[in-house]
Amino acid sequence: MLNEIINSIVSTVGDLGYIGIIIMMFLESSFFPFPSEVVMIPAGYLASKGDMNIYIAISSGILGGVLGALFNYYLAIELGRTIILKYGKYFFMNESKLHKIELFFQKYGSMSTFIGRLIPGIRQYISLPAGLGRMDLKVFTFFTALGAGLWVIILVLLGYFIGENQTLIKEYLRVITLFILGLITISAIIYYLKYKRKNTNQ
Repeated sequence: MLNEIINSIVSTVGDLGYIGIIIMMFLESSFFPFPSEVVMIPAGYLASKGDMNIYIAISSGILGGVLGALFNYYLAIELGRTIILKYGKYFFMNESKLHKIELFFQKYGSMSTFIGRLIPGIRQYISLPAGLGRMDLKVFTFFTALGAGLWVIILVLLGYFIGENQTLIKEYLRVITLFILGLITISAIIYYLKYKRKNTNQ
């Protein structure tokens, strides 16, 4: 059953080509969060067979991811603030807390956006608080592309080199995800300790 689903996705990506990658990664990065693995790993596999250009496939994946993130970003700007200011009091959210979100993303938005794009379950939604916080658009786009690009490259290379071995792909993805989460945790601890020491010395 699983092999049939995978073969179907590979076939779909092959039939739609690079436009299909852009569309599916747009959906994955915006309002229809399904795993980017089911798009980019088959693209890498097709590239290994010579049916796709690996560089165009990677570029298409990044473009789709950025476009989806921008959709959520502008959605949060256009609708998020209005909804929060009108109904936020029922969910313990008010204008003061919204202002704190704005300040946070003005100060830490670049790193939050980059890291958020690498964390499963968060990468699709990090654009919403960035939009609410009115993070600088150029900075948001750059760090979204950077984070999305790193993840897309990892997935495409997995598909390119071991695309036919689904068991090995799952194991590699698990190890890579744990490594990334561990690296993020260590970085956060180091940053917190440096920030605490800086405040203590003031």
